[in-house]
Amino acid sequence: MNTPFKTYYPFISPFDPCPPMKEKVYSTPPNVYMGFQPPNLPQFPPKEALARGTLWLPLYDPYYSPYERAKE
Repeated sequence: MNTPFKTYYPFISPFDPCPPMKEKVYSTPPNVYMGFQPPNLPQFPPKEALARGTLWLPLYDPYYSPYERAKE
């Protein structure tokens, strides 16, 4: 399960007053899957690294709000 997005299916009670969300999604950061930082990782150019928030390409994880995800 080395993917940035995970899903789970919560318990749905027959007594819930609201319509249930059958599937919930959450994200995990890429550094969770990297024990130690290996040498010679690919890097962003300095200006792009400042914009993205990390110097190393494998550690970049863009954030999407739930509203942006719904549009795709």
